[in-house]
Amino acid sequence: MTHIDLGVDEERLPGIQGLLAYRPETAKPLMDLAEVLLRSPNSLPRGERELIAAYVSSRNENTYCRESHSAFAAAQLPSGRQLVDEVRQDPETAAISQKLRTLLHIAEAVRRDGRTVTDKLVEAARSEGATDREIHDTVLIAAAFSMFNRYVDGLATASPSDPEAYQRAVPRSVNSGYTAR
Repeated sequence: MTHIDLGVDEERLPGIQGLLAYRPETAKPLMDLAEVLLRSPNSLPRGERELIAAYVSSRNENTYCRESHSAFAAAQLPSGRQLVDEVRQDPETAAISQKLRTLLHIAEAVRRDGRTVTDKLVEAARSEGATDREIHDTVLIAAAFSMFNRYVDGLATASPSDPEAYQRAVPRSVNSGYTAR
C-alpha cells in the first residue's frame, strides 16, 4: 500500500501509473520528458535507450521501472529479453557494442552520483563512437530514471509480481509512447 492515498486502484494502476493519475499536472512534464528521451529521433536506437533505463532501474533496485523498461527494451532489441537479462546481470560480459558498454558506464556513474562522471568515462565513450548528444542523453536518462525510481519507491507504490503485467504494457508503450495516456 502506498504511503499516501492516491485515490486509484493500485492493481489497475501500479507503480508510476498511480502517481501520474494522482497528479496529472506533474504527470504531463514527466511523461513528455520520457517521450523525448526514450522515443524521439536519435542515433541511439529506442531499444538501447530503454535498456539504459532498465539498467539504471535495476541497479537502483526499483522493481516496477526495472521490469517495465526491461519489457519495453526487450520488445525493441533484436536479441530480446536474453540481452536485457545479460546487461542487467553484467554489462561487461553482455553481447552489446563497446559503445553501449561505455554509455552504461556513464549511466552507472550518474546513478551513483553525477559528480562521478569523469573526463575518462566521456572520452572512452567518444573513442567508441558515441556522439555528444548520445552522451548527453545517457546522462539525462540515468538521472531521470534515478528520479523516477525514487518517486515510485519514495511513495511505496505497488509493483506487480506477475511478469505478464509488464508485458501487457508493451504494445501501448512501444507503439503509442509515453504521452498517449
